[in-house]
Parts: sequence; C-alpha cells; structure tokens
Amino acid sequence: MKARINLRYVLFLAATAALGGLLFGFDIAIITGAGPFLLEHFRLSDLSLGWAFSSLLFGCVIGSALAGRCTDFYGRKKILLWVAALFAVTSAGTGIATSFTFFILARFIGGLAVGGASILSPMYVAEVSPPSLRGRLTALYQLSIVTGILVSYCINYLLRDIGPANWRWMFATGVIPAVFFFVLLLRAPETPRFLSMAGKPREAFAILERIGGRESAEFEMSEIEASLREKGHRWSDLLQPGIRRAVAVGFWLAILIQVSGINTIIDYAPTIFRSAGWKIDAALFSTFIVGLTNFGFTLISFRTIDRYGRKPLYIIGSLGMAATLALLTGMALAGRFQGAIVLVVILIYLAFFASCIGPVFWTLVPEIFPNRIRGTAMTVPVLTQWVANAGAVLFFPLVFNQAGKAITFGFLCAMALAQAVFTWFFVPETKNKPLEEIEEFWKARAVVVETNAQRP
Repeated sequence: MKARINLRYVLFLAATAALGGLLFGFDIAIITGAGPFLLEHFRLSDLSLGWAFSSLLFGCVIGSALAGRCTDFYGRKKILLWVAALFAVTSAGTGIATSFTFFILARFIGGLAVGGASILSPMYVAEVSPPSLRGRLTALYQLSIVTGILVSYCINYLLRDIGPANWRWMFATGVIPAVFFFVLLLRAPETPRFLSMAGKPREAFAILERIGGRESAEFEMSEIEASLREKGHRWSDLLQPGIRRAVAVGFWLAILIQVSGINTIIDYAPTIFRSAGWKIDAALFSTFIVGLTNFGFTLISFRTIDRYGRKPLYIIGSLGMAATLALLTGMALAGRFQGAIVLVVILIYLAFFASCIGPVFWTLVPEIFPNRIRGTAMTVPVLTQWVANAGAVLFFPLVFNQAGKAITFGFLCAMALAQAVFTWFFVPETKNKPLEEIEEFWKARAVVVETNAQRP
C-alpha cells in the first residue's frame, strides 16, 4: 500500500526525539577533551581516570533499566520530558563540582538521563515512522549522537585555553541543548502504539492519519491492535517462544558493539594520540577531525540503510573495523605506532562504524521486539550495552597503559570479527518490514526450532 506521507510532520517528530541522541553524544564525549585537565586538577590514577569517564555509564545502566520499564506504563513522551530536565540539571552540577566525589555523583546521575534517552529516543522514532522511512529516520538518532560528539569536541578545543576552569565550562554548556530538547518535546504527541496500549485508539488513529493519511492509518491501527491483544508486561514474557530469540540477539549485539572498541576510541582519543607522540593541542584538534569523520559517514548511512538493508551493512562494517584494528595491532607490535598514520587508521575504523554499525544497531534493536512489550524488552540490550560500555571504558586506561597497545587493539579486533560472524548466523533482515511482520518472523523461527528439537 502506497501511503501519502506527511514528511514534514514525520521529520519533526523524529528529529525532536532524536535530540535525545545529541545529548547522549554530548554527555558521553564532552569528557574526552576535559579528561587531561581533570587528570591534572584532581591528580588521578589510571583507575581513577577510568572511573571519571565510566561513572556516567554506570548511571546509564540504571537509567536504561528504569526507563525501559516505566515507558510501558507512563508513556514515551512523559519519561523523555523527565530525561531532558535531568540532562539540564546534571550538566550544571558537573560544571560546579567542588570535589572529585561531587563530580562523580553528578556524572552518575547524568547517566540516568543518558540511559533513558538511549531507550526512549530510538523507540519513539521507530513508533512514529512509516516502514519505508524507518531506517533513515531512526538513523537520525545515530546522526544526533555523532552530532553531539562533534559539538563536544569543538567545545573542548575552543575552551582548552581559557584558564584552569576550562573543564567546568565544557560540562556546563550541556544545559543549552537540554532546555531546547525539553521545549520541543512539549509540542510533540505521544506515540500511536503507546496510546493504543493505553486504551486511546482515537488519539492513536488521529496521529497515524496525520502521518500517512486515512487509509494508511486504518491499516496501521489494525496491525497494532492485533499485536496488542495479548496484554502484559511481565519479565517472564521475554522468555516466551518468539520473543526470547529476539532478546538473545539484542543481548549479544549489545555486548559486541561495545567490546569491539567504539566508545573507548571515542572517549580516549586524546590519550591514544598522545601515546603516538602528539602534543595536547594537536591531540585535541585530532579529536575534532574524528568527530567530523564520525558525522560525515553517519550521513552516508541515510542513503544505504534502507537501500542495502541492516544485515549486509552490519557484516561489512564489522569486517572493516576488524581490519583496521588488526592494522593498529600490527603497528604496535612493530613499534610503528606513531605519527599521522595512527589518525588515518582510526578515521577508517570510524568510517566503517559510522556508516554501517551505529545506525543499524539503533534501528534494528527497536524493530526486533513485539509492540506490547517493546519498552520492557528494550531494557535488555540497552542495559547490556551500557554495562559492557562502562566496563570497557573503566578499564581501558589500565589495560592500555599496563598490558600495552598490541594486546588492547588485538582484543578489540577479535571482538569485531565475532560481531561479523554472529550477525551472519543470527541477525534477521528487517528492511521495509512492518514491526508486526518482524514479530511474526520470530514466532515462526521459534516453531521451527521447537519442531527440530522434537525430532528423534
């Protein structure tokens, strides 16, 4: 069925929710440039520096767990408003921290907001997007993340020489986008799928009609209502046939995306470049180039994600990342980990991630779960990726400085290869498929597995 899509309205909804990704990227990466100044100001050890970077991520674990559960009861929009407010308060709090303990506490609480956004923003986008545009619109979320990273790198570089309080101003600037996010959310509606779950089918229909016209709205409502006939939000529902396989796929993808190195390279880019012989100013400027590359190749994903599909891109991206990490490992073993070549290889690594892995992950994860428990189910991969992220970021300085570059990058390379293999065997293609059809796919797979298990 060819629907007449109200593109301007859909873009407004998707872009508003995707701003949660901008704050996500900003809060994750702003510490990248502030890290060297924090190290000096608080006189931190390797492990303490890792704690400064990862404290926000441990907050993300709790934030994602709470948001995923609450959103099925209170709605996507209402929780997103709380997330936006928390972003603003904790950005200010981090900037005025008077001790390392105060700083860690503010970062940890800020992680609650980042964790909430990591579940709610892509979920909102997926639930207001027509199937034919869902990939590109959900890629807006990833684009917002890399935009937040790029903005934070730019702020880090511009504020590097303003005095001993430079790191405070770096964090405090996060208040501005948080307030903007809150104001835009006030104008956005709740998602049609949650309104249907909440017993408000007329309101849900009105939004769907505005998005794609009456005929499309009638079709979408019939699909949503059919998928919501079985009520319930129990954790045990995640173990039902047709759901547990989707949960398992989301769980392993969430681990692999983190242990293949993306956030350790994003967060510790200045540390990596300084170990290659760069001075602090050059290292901070190089992170800006990293941000530009991340941003530019994420734009490419808009043209590829709905054209070539999720699975092929994920495999290609994983193999490309593995190849560049293998090259970094070889350079470290040969004693040639120095100079501009390190930056070039890392930029190629980021190009594969930004054009393939990042956008596909945040598009695929909301797509693979059934409507009626999407919020609860999303908790599993999102919480898992935050745990894996926090662990990787916490111990990276210690491993990088103690075990060495070759072992560090060799491990990340092995994990990128494992990601490609796992995707080949277990990840389904979801391109251009209604969310309800994807749910039926998992049920069919469960029947096949059960039938095979019963054979003598």
